[in-house]
Amino acid sequence: MSPADPELSLVIPLYRSAGSVAALVQRLAALEPGVAWEVVFVDDGSPDDTAVQMRSALQRTPLPALLIRHSRNFGEHQAVLTGYRHARGRYVVNLDDDLQNPPEEALRLWQHARTTGLDVVYGDYRQKRHAGWRNLGSSFANRTAHWLLDLPERFYLSSFRCVAGVIARQAAVYAGPYPYIDGLLSQVTQAIGSLDVHHDSRAVGESNYNLRRLIRLWLTIFTSFSLMPLRLATLLGVALALVGLAVLAWLLLEFLLHGTLVPGWLSVISAITLFGGLQSLLIGVLGEYLGRIFLTVSGKPQSFIRSMDRFRAVECPGALDRTGGRHDGVAP
Repeated sequence: MSPADPELSLVIPLYRSAGSVAALVQRLAALEPGVAWEVVFVDDGSPDDTAVQMRSALQRTPLPALLIRHSRNFGEHQAVLTGYRHARGRYVVNLDDDLQNPPEEALRLWQHARTTGLDVVYGDYRQKRHAGWRNLGSSFANRTAHWLLDLPERFYLSSFRCVAGVIARQAAVYAGPYPYIDGLLSQVTQAIGSLDVHHDSRAVGESNYNLRRLIRLWLTIFTSFSLMPLRLATLLGVALALVGLAVLAWLLLEFLLHGTLVPGWLSVISAITLFGGLQSLLIGVLGEYLGRIFLTVSGKPQSFIRSMDRFRAVECPGALDRTGGRHDGVAP
């Protein structure tokens, strides 16, 4: 890191956030971390005028910020990785754009990480303010991640997290089209902890997460960072083969003891349905892996940057004046 780099970077992905950006910037501008800091906003291809509203809000505040625009909607984890690549802070905190993650709590996460020396600190919500179905889906995704990624069970893998800058930038080296932030972080460090934080109610709009996005997240967790599904498929195949041998032995014994028996239609149809369904499931698991490998090898982009706007200079001794700088295209 350069001496001119900030101590703290906040990374905030934006999507359909036109109604909340003014309040978000106002809350951020009121923060007083006491160190050089910056905010990296990543507009993930919002179909509304989120970028216009954000530019207008940033031009009216002294907030040192970078606004990055994706050319289309790639996904939250892709947007966070883009923010990690351009964040220069010694610590990076990423939080949501809807103010359900209070910016003041971001400073607590950062201070806790700095005090404890942990590489990753997750915000553990004292009381979640999401809908019931969303909490259920998130709980299942967390249990899946803990199981497949061998992560400690004692904390919740929230999207409100503080990461040491060196760890964040190492995770951002990943260029595949199916990123999962927690999986990437778990591959780099085991110095992970949590801190109880507040989770506020949404003031504007509604959540962009739906059942389809949650299913996509589950598939990414299952297939991108673990071979466990393939190993389970192998074990299931072995178990079914043993069951088949046992049934064959039983039929041979019946034939030897009682002679030829007329098989029942119900048992035949049941066996065909069961084994046919399991074979389809196993083929689907293999197909999911092969499809993701194909898209990765064929160069499906993780994200693409349309433009970047720098607002104000980071307040560091000796920092270069970057006020008002604008860059179009992909950053180096």
